[in-house]
Amino acid sequence: METPALLDTGLMAKSEAAALFDLPRAAADCRIVVAMSGGVDSSVVAALAHASGAEVIGITLQLYDYGAATGRKGACCAGDDIRDARAVADRLGIAHYVFDHESAFREEVVEQFADEYLAGRTPVPCIRCNMGPKFTDLFRMARELGADCLATGHYVRRVMTEGGPQLHRAFDPARDQSYFLYGTTEAQLAYLRFPLGGMPKPQVRELAEAAGLRNAAKPDSQDICFVPDGNYAKIVTKVRPEGAAPGAIVHAATGETLGTHKGIVHFTVGQRKGLEIGGQPEPLYVIGLDAASREVRVGPKRMLAVNAARVTETNRIGPMGDEPLTAKVRSLAKPVPVTLEGAIGGGSAVTIRFATPEFGVAPGQAAVIYAGERVIGGGWIDSTEKVEA
Repeated sequence: METPALLDTGLMAKSEAAALFDLPRAAADCRIVVAMSGGVDSSVVAALAHASGAEVIGITLQLYDYGAATGRKGACCAGDDIRDARAVADRLGIAHYVFDHESAFREEVVEQFADEYLAGRTPVPCIRCNMGPKFTDLFRMARELGADCLATGHYVRRVMTEGGPQLHRAFDPARDQSYFLYGTTEAQLAYLRFPLGGMPKPQVRELAEAAGLRNAAKPDSQDICFVPDGNYAKIVTKVRPEGAAPGAIVHAATGETLGTHKGIVHFTVGQRKGLEIGGQPEPLYVIGLDAASREVRVGPKRMLAVNAARVTETNRIGPMGDEPLTAKVRSLAKPVPVTLEGAIGGGSAVTIRFATPEFGVAPGQAAVIYAGERVIGGGWIDSTEKVEA
């Protein structure tokens, strides 16, 4: 795939920039709302939208304000990041609005994140945020502002076909964020634009420098935005203090108690480090978590293998087709061949059956289904079928 060429005279030719947004009419007659987090990616999207000749409005949702997190570079939607977004908007000469969504974010994302860990599951708050405060509220705002589209800095591709828009993986596989957007509805996809999906990250930074953006060299966001130091358990126990309740570490095969722990919120299926139970004949991994008994069940790696996973609350984007399917069961996992038992979409539950045993499949994570480069949809992993009981 060819990527847009930079021009010596500025950011990009108007026609090239406009083509990235697939506008319904002449750019000069269009209005684009850009979701601006304060990072380099969304800032470049705003610059490209401005270069297209369209009217541009930047919107930033303030989602949290947790002390050290607000001053942390490489986060999003708080503190310095809001100031960076405002500075970019000033540089471009576009309107910029900040909306306080901290209360909704706490209820719909942070508290649910904590509750999932207490239930012995491994949540993905970025997906919940995209499904809730980000897309739902941003869509409403963009439409109220009379925008022709809502543009974001996500690395995915929106591909138009005769049957409507499809969601595809990004040009740069190292930056692909399609796993986090499987819950996008077809109506949302028709309105969304992802102008960075066809670019490698180095080109995005070049565009930022060409536009004179102050955050051109800003580090990429790391970990979860509202966890400033990567200590998930600290956030969970702050929101739900009962998460620090101790319990036993038990061998999943023999039932033998091997040690104790300081709360199941410190563990996830597939984890090896941090068990603090030395002297075992072979490496042990977290095989399962029992929230009711507060047991962390461990065993050898072979006990992690699963044949299938039950996936609930599924969403489908576009038709299924007859293509071979693959699935990602973690954001950093490679897609693996699967078959589906049941019809995905409409909130239904389906079973994903793996062609070969898959390891470290954790309830609470998302399973995202692909047909080649196209995102078919996905859902939440509810339970697994183990190879070895």
